[in-house]
Amino acid sequence: MRDRTEPDVVRWRGDPSAGAGLAALLADYHLCTEEEKGTPVATVADLPERYRFEVADPGAAFAGDEVLLAWRGGVPVGCLVLTAPDADGRAELKRLWTDPGARGGGVASCLLAAALARAPRAGATSVGLSVWSWRRGAITLYERFGFAGTESWDERPDLVCMERVV
Repeated sequence: MRDRTEPDVVRWRGDPSAGAGLAALLADYHLCTEEEKGTPVATVADLPERYRFEVADPGAAFAGDEVLLAWRGGVPVGCLVLTAPDADGRAELKRLWTDPGARGGGVASCLLAAALARAPRAGATSVGLSVWSWRRGAITLYERFGFAGTESWDERPDLVCMERVV
């Protein structure tokens, strides 16, 4: 049975001990994504440079953004990045990831709710995201939170762009 205890969602403030958990979540996210794209890699060292950088130094990679961590039982079980809004007030959600052992326990929903609550306080008027078309469960989750498909701002095939007002 999945743990349905609501996780604690907190903003990561660069704490090295929590940073190790964040780095592990980001590594899992990128390794899984590369495999799903049909270009599996064995280790973080084999990832494209920009993804290695996120894993190695999330504080620098996401400087100016809000990195949220979901904790359950003293262990980080999920992450999400809310970018700083651009000049038009549009923020972006990135790197939503739940540890596979914690899936089905509401972690992603808690992270999304926290990010959407923070977005207006950060000056955002809308929030966008991109998700791979094969991640149907994620798309359904985003739709439940009021996101709708929008014109793509990314030229990569199989990427679905979504947005909602906050």
